[in-house]
Amino acid sequence: MFSFLRKTRKKLAVKKDTTKYLGYAIGEIVLVVIGILIALGINNWNEDRQARMLEQEILVQIRENLNKDKEALSRIITNAQRAVYASEKVIELYESNQSSDSLKYWLGNIVQFDRFLPLTNAYEVLKSKGLDLVSNKELRFKLGTYYDDQAQIITNANEDLKQTFVDDWLPIMRAGVVDFEFKKYVILEDESGFIATDKVRNVLILNRSNYTGSLEYMHAGVTLIDAILDIINAEVRNQP
Repeated sequence: MFSFLRKTRKKLAVKKDTTKYLGYAIGEIVLVVIGILIALGINNWNEDRQARMLEQEILVQIRENLNKDKEALSRIITNAQRAVYASEKVIELYESNQSSDSLKYWLGNIVQFDRFLPLTNAYEVLKSKGLDLVSNKELRFKLGTYYDDQAQIITNANEDLKQTFVDDWLPIMRAGVVDFEFKKYVILEDESGFIATDKVRNVLILNRSNYTGSLEYMHAGVTLIDAILDIINAEVRNQP
């Protein structure tokens, strides 16, 4: 097509037919412009298609990470709920000045901690590519809220519980524990003396408060994860 137009334009130039010459010249320019626009359109389409494919791959990876985070949080929540319940039971023993055969198991549920380490590798890949790669604005916002805020809050809350274990419980246990299995039981040398100690009661109250606060953060985290997963599932399902 371009070769034909060039030959025709040259013939018209030789014949000095200016009007037709200009018409064919303009036609040739128009075809060139159209060709460039088509090429750019195809290139943009390919780039957009590749971006959407990359978005899908990263969202699938983030979904896997979030499902594992949710599983981990569910286990930690169960342990924290047991700790709160056990703390209340031991405080009741303190207030009534009684003993119980379940004390060693209650203490096993209390004198423990969990670490929460969110899986962030897929989100870090997304940040390296640019958060704008995620086309859904609501999803971008919720991902940032979870990974940059909520997950860190949950991690810090659980670190506080670990610190209570190290700073408060370990010294108490070294002084009066006969046997101990992490998250299972704590056998005391003198149960009645242990229960009657104000220091133990204060640590129990503090620990219960920390666990209660941690539970609130973790429940909020799971709720946010569920909301993100709903959006990701819709985004992935809607893509060809």
